[in-house]
Formats: sequence, C-alpha cells, structure tokens
Amino acid sequence: MEDYNDLVKQRIEKLEKIKDMGIDPFPHRSQRTHHIAELLEKKDYFIESKDTVYIVGRITSQRRQGKIGFTTVQDMSGKIQAFIRQDKIGEDHYELYKLLDLGDFLQVRGQAVYTQTGEYSILADEIVLLSKNIRPLPTVKEKEIDGKLVRYDEFSDIELRYRKRYLDLLLNPIQRQTFEQRAKIITFIRRFLDERGFLEVETPILQPLYGGANARPFTTHHNTLGVDLYLRIATELYLKRLIIGGFERVYEIGKNFRNEGMDRTHNPEFTAIELYQAYTDLNGMIEITEKIIKGIAETVYQTMSIQYDKYTLDLEKPFRIASMMSLVNEYTGQDFSDFDIQKLRYFCKEKEINIDEHAGTGKIIAEIFDNFVEPNLIQPTFVIDYPIEISPFAKNHPDNPNIVERFELFICGKEFANAFTELNSPIEQRKRLDAQAKAKELGDQEANVVDEDFIEALEYGMPPMGGLGIGIDRLIMLFTNNVTIKEVIFFPQMKT
Repeated sequence: MEDYNDLVKQRIEKLEKIKDMGIDPFPHRSQRTHHIAELLEKKDYFIESKDTVYIVGRITSQRRQGKIGFTTVQDMSGKIQAFIRQDKIGEDHYELYKLLDLGDFLQVRGQAVYTQTGEYSILADEIVLLSKNIRPLPTVKEKEIDGKLVRYDEFSDIELRYRKRYLDLLLNPIQRQTFEQRAKIITFIRRFLDERGFLEVETPILQPLYGGANARPFTTHHNTLGVDLYLRIATELYLKRLIIGGFERVYEIGKNFRNEGMDRTHNPEFTAIELYQAYTDLNGMIEITEKIIKGIAETVYQTMSIQYDKYTLDLEKPFRIASMMSLVNEYTGQDFSDFDIQKLRYFCKEKEINIDEHAGTGKIIAEIFDNFVEPNLIQPTFVIDYPIEISPFAKNHPDNPNIVERFELFICGKEFANAFTELNSPIEQRKRLDAQAKAKELGDQEANVVDEDFIEALEYGMPPMGGLGIGIDRLIMLFTNNVTIKEVIFFPQMKT
C-alpha cells in the first residue's frame, strides 16, 4: 500500500498539472438541470427524448480503458454512471479526465444512453472539474461473515465517525437517512403546533440567571458589560414571560446547555422543545404529547408499531397513566404513601442507594423511582403526581400537599417528556425558589436560583396554563432506533 502522504503529494501534483492546462480546479459556478434520482426514475423518457442534461456530484468509482472511461457520479439523490469517450469530449478534456481521482466533484453534460453491456449511463460530451480532492477518502471494505456483510474498514471505528461526521455521512448512507428523518420529525412537530395556533418564538441563550430546570450551567463572561452570563439550561422562564405578556400559545425549539455528565442519553448541548398554553392544565399537555408521538409514527413512518432496541412498541393504544407513588409501591413491594422519611432512608440504606444527608422525602422517592421503577417502564407511560420538593415550577395537587400536577413520559426505561400544570402564584413561587436556594447552599449544585425578575413578572399576573418539554434528540433516537444520542446529533461533544 502506498504511503498516505505520497497519495496526497500525487494529488497535489495533479492539481498543479490541471492549473498548467489553464483549468481552474475550483471554479466559481456550476450547472445542473436534473438531480440524478430524476434521471433514474424516468429512464425511458430520457432515452427516447435525447434531452441534454447536466449532472453534478462526487466521483465514487471510475475505471479507464484506453480512450474510454466509466465514472460513477453521486449527488444527494443517487448515483449514475458517466460514460466518457475521448472522441466525444475531445483530447484536451480527456487529458483532464485522466487526472481525476475518487472524491473529486464533477459536472457532466450529455445524454442518457445504454452502453453495450446494458448499463444506463450519461454519455458525456463535456466534463467540468468542480472541486479537486486532495485527501483520499477512506476505502469502504466489506466481507461476508456467517452470511452477513460486515464492514471492516478503518472508518467503522465509532469514535472516528463522531469526530469526522462529514466522512461518516459520506461513507455511511444510513447515517444521512437518520438526519433526514430528524428533519422530517421536527417539521412535523412545527406543523402540528402551528396548525393549533401556537406561535414559534426565540428566547435568549445567554442569560444573566439560569433557571427552569435542575441542572448545572455553563458560565461565560461578557467583556463589554463586565458581567458573567450563563448558557441557558431551559427556555421555560422566558417563555412564561411571553404568556404574561399576552400571548396564549408559544413554543420554542432550540439548544439547551447543561454542564453535567455525558452518557448514551446525555450530551451537554442538546435540542429540546418547550411549549406553553394558557387556560389548560396537565391533562391538556398529556393530550398534546400523545398526539405528537402518535402523529410522528403515523405521518412520518406510516406505522403505529415501532422497534427500539430489543423492544416492540405499540403506539396504537392509549398511553398508560400511573402515579409515581403507586409505581414505587408496586416495584418495591413497600408502601411509602405516608411520606415517612425515616422509612424511606432505611429502605435506601438497605438497598444501598446513596442519598444525600440533606435530601428530603421528595428527592428520596425520586431516587427510589430511578432505581426500581424507571427501567421497567417499556411501553409509553405517563408518570404523574411528583413530589413537590423536586418540582419547583409545578402547581400543587388540590388533594395532596406533598405532590404537584406533573408528568414525565417514559418509554423503554427513558424519559422523553416533562410537563406541569404551571405554578402561577408569585407568593408560592418565591417560597419554592427560596427553598431551592437553601438546597443550593447545602451543596445541591443542580438546585434552581431565585430569579427576582421572573417573580416580579408573575406578580403582574399569569393565567392558568400547561407547559411541556420534549427532548428532541431522544425522540429521534426512539424513531430511528438508535441507542446512543451521539448517533442523532451531527456533531456531538467529544473529549479532546
């Protein structure tokens, strides 16, 4: 095998030869009349019409035999063979053709024909080099193992794929399909909400205070203002300000940033949607969430049964609704309905669940839920009635002072959505945020801070409403059957 640097050197030498021929190897403009897929779909028409067509794309394979050559050109829609003959394009252009490499971008003008071997091709009467490739593309290799084709080229390395996503997309067409599906899912969500009178808005990413979720922020500094700012951890508090300002239905799809751990379902930079609707409550959010997920399945995938990892999910029937406490009691075999903190702590000690010494009943119940219940929630389940301690922006349950009207949607043991009947009492909101501030003083780095401007806004009056957040990346994971979040983010965070 030739040394990689020698191959680069050879291509640079070819580049100089092309320049010496008076040809710009990186021209400003190109011409295309058809995408390749259209030529493939209407073969009979283009054969009979003998229309002149222009195609553009990257060279993915080629072979030459004397004064003729066969080159595969690929654009985003498909690939087709270009039939190159010296007597058709002329000697000068054929000399250029001999200097082309895999990975070069080419424009071909010609007519659709069948070659002597029956290959549908574009017989070129002109070629134009659009961009010269300097660095050779990795070679995709496969071999058959137990009747299956298995890739074994260097670019099968997962970490390399994430670090050099541009090559991953180029060499692994299935990856492009994942991101095309991502775009279709987001388009569906936008259309769903727009048709129901929601207004798409944008709120600040750089914020003087962070809030709206239990998470640690990223901190930066604005030199001109001389102040520290935070990358937002959620859009909630600014969207609520818009409801206070008179809008009744708003949503935002955007990036959030959380300075915390990374694993298969967490990336420090992630995409989420939050929406808020006045004059509704948690039940309204349950309805919207279920309709969005079922709508994606039906509209984008034309099926109500999807496969995720080892599970087959039935999206046809109504999603299950169950309270957090009933699920904890069910999966632990214990009854914690009295919120007895000593009983909860004893159980955690016995089961070796680490609990902070300052944690209250709500946090302990949530920890037990995470350990004993969450992994078992495979089919879509709305878990409702959360402890007030871990839900500072949700309205109290009218029949139980220990819980709030909140749900999280779990599928395949993972959380996909979070919603509240939103707390709109400024008095109660201050009380909750003060409690969060005390928790932060005691070492809870993920506790919320007191946002005085938000509380002031609440004092002007906020209507009763429901609010919902959905993790877009996890939703894409679900529908594209990817078990790691890095597969559905174009450029995931990687350790340097």
